[in-house]
Amino acid sequence: MDKKILVIEDDPSTLRLIKYTLQQEGYQVLTAPNGLEGIRKTKSEEPDLVILDVMLPGLDGFEICHRLRANPQTAQLPILMVSGKAREIDRATGLKVGADDYITKPWHRPELVTKIVAMLEAKQCGLKLQ
Repeated sequence: MDKKILVIEDDPSTLRLIKYTLQQEGYQVLTAPNGLEGIRKTKSEEPDLVILDVMLPGLDGFEICHRLRANPQTAQLPILMVSGKAREIDRATGLKVGADDYITKPWHRPELVTKIVAMLEAKQCGLKLQ
């Protein structure tokens, strides 16, 4: 069975690009345009990894990440934050609230794919990347 990745992203063009990239790599891609739907899908669909934008309508990515880490059902789920917020304080905040890794937009396909592969391998081995 293909690994399932949930992408929580509100920008349609960014979402299409991430979805296309992941499908080309053989992943099953689930999507959510906002944080509340993302949290719901995380619980109902049980993805293997979440790609999470920081700047979302309603709940921002930092709050979503915090909530996922606080829930025993999703606490160990690998989370990759992808954001246009490129300051070091933003990256530090993402990691502090529980993201396993943080990359900035515009990202490059090899970087995104490499990080996803590493995160999924770490999960399979029962390791945490931080």
